[in-house]
This record gives sequence, C-alpha cells and structure tokens, in this order.
Amino acid sequence: MNVTTEQLFDNARTHNGFSLEPIPEATLHQLYDLVKWGPTSANCSPARFIFVTTPDAKAKLLDGMSPGNQEKTKAAPVSVIIGMDMAFHEKLPQLFPHADAKAWFVGNQPMIDATAFRNSSIQGGYFILAARALGLDCGPMSGFDAAKVDAAFWAGTTVKTNFIVNLGHGDASKLFGRSPRLSFDEACKIA
Repeated sequence: MNVTTEQLFDNARTHNGFSLEPIPEATLHQLYDLVKWGPTSANCSPARFIFVTTPDAKAKLLDGMSPGNQEKTKAAPVSVIIGMDMAFHEKLPQLFPHADAKAWFVGNQPMIDATAFRNSSIQGGYFILAARALGLDCGPMSGFDAAKVDAAFWAGTTVKTNFIVNLGHGDASKLFGRSPRLSFDEACKIA
C-alpha cells in the first residue's frame, strides 16, 4: 500500500454523497485490522464499531439521525457507528498485561468517562485515516439522537455512541467548496 499525504489530508474531503459501489466485507475487516494498531492510553482501546449495511439496520439508524444527515446516511453503502465501551477497563488485563491498569479505573467514573471518550475519539480519527488509506471516502457526523442510536444498536451493553461515519466512494458532485482552516499562528504556539 503506497499512501500519500494528499490521499490522507490534502485532497481528502468530508463527503455528503456516495456512489452505489458496495464495500466488500473483507474491506471492513481490513479497515479494522489497521485501526486496531493505533495507540491509545494504556492500550485501553475503548472504541467499538458497528458497520451498518443492511436495509433494516439502516432504517433503525435513520430513525436516530438528524434531518440534515438522513439523506447522506441513506445514500452511503456503509454507515459506521463508533461507540465507546464504558467498561473498557475490564479488558485491560488482556490489553495491558504488564501492570494492573484495571485498578486505575475501578470506582473512578470521571476517569472512565474521560478516557473512554478521549480514546474512542482518537480511534475514530484513526478509522478515518485508515479508510482513506484504503481508498474509501468518509463523512463523519455528530448530528444524531444518541439515546435513540444507543437503544437501537447498543441496548444491553456497556457501549455508548460517540459519533457516526458514512463510508463509501464519494460523489464529488455533492462536495461543498473547501472551508478555510486556521493558520499555524492562529492555532499553534511554540513554548
């Protein structure tokens, strides 16, 4: 795989429309196999992923999407619910065996909440970059009713939705003009 910064950043865009070209299940496995190697604190890996592909699952997801995100979610071959396992620390004996990292979290809900949110968000960023590296386009979204999505997809688990990403081959005709970004001096400081 020969990936360029243009593919990951310079020419990559947030897509609002997608072609009908399906994404093979093998590609979804390959995508996760890249994402799982991204670093998280204490290797906690709290992100959980649901790849929404079937018409029934799409209908359940659409019920929880904000009106402005429904059409693009309907058009995407795959919508991915990126969740955060609020009991991620139960896996730490497996994922971080050289220390008793689980003990750091037991009974400390504020630390669990912050770690789950921060690190599943980091993993979501890796997800977008890995998808782009595989030649896929992404449309990340935060416009949804989390309670509805959680009830429809994570009921009976310790996972809550962080954000949702539409995935496929983007339709360039549906792109907006590229929005400006802050300059180095506006966003950065060297101390």
